[in-house]
Amino acid sequence: MRKWAWILAVAALALAGSSCKMLQSRDQINKGVVAFKNTQYPEAVEHFKTAVELDPNFITARLYLATAYMLQYIPGAESPENNKMATAALTEFNKVLEQEPKNTVAIGYIASLYLNQKKWDQAREWYQKLTSVDPNNADAYYSLGFIAWSEWYPAYGGAKASLGMKQEDPGPIKDKKVKEELKAKYGQVIESGLQSLDKCLQINDQYEDAMAYENLLIRERADLEDSKDRYEAQVKIADEWMAKALATKKQKTEKKSKSTGGIVAEPAK
Repeated sequence: MRKWAWILAVAALALAGSSCKMLQSRDQINKGVVAFKNTQYPEAVEHFKTAVELDPNFITARLYLATAYMLQYIPGAESPENNKMATAALTEFNKVLEQEPKNTVAIGYIASLYLNQKKWDQAREWYQKLTSVDPNNADAYYSLGFIAWSEWYPAYGGAKASLGMKQEDPGPIKDKKVKEELKAKYGQVIESGLQSLDKCLQINDQYEDAMAYENLLIRERADLEDSKDRYEAQVKIADEWMAKALATKKQKTEKKSKSTGGIVAEPAK
């Protein structure tokens, strides 16, 4: 009887200690959030790190820690300290996924980090993972379209420049060899990008940025056509997408202006 009483007492103490650590962890989270809101990211990191140490299974704490690292990463700034922030964020987001493999926040942020680093293959892989666990994520499909354009455009622009063509010069590209090389290497990239943008617009038909990239990919793909007629037909479709993007943006701006009161004239005195 005494043995069981002792075991229960020890268990109760362990539970109390565990509960105490959980409370302390949540207190550190709250302090970290305050620092985070005040853009004091290094301070927020320290609070979130303490929260994770106190309660390693607290996914929210680890997500906050990873996000605080990520927001200190500056896209395009190639310095050891900056890259260290990206690596730290990726490490923590991956630890979240070890506990919760389908956590869409962690998957989305990993994809975003790779995109900001212009690591297109990794970014594509993670956005595809995101669409597999969240099939109605319009942003993920838009990002896949953007990645396709980002891979294709430098080669396309370089090819036109090498032929002495300006970007605004009408097509199609007349050099058959150059055209065939672009088709072979980037044809599927373009089609995949357009399919992703189509899917984005099926989910959200008001996504004007997706419309703008539909315009770009179709307009640039037109330069790979074999005849002037087919080129002009593709350009016409691209023009329609551009017009739709501008109209949608204008409509949203007007709606926002009305909802916030907009600019009104002073009453006559």
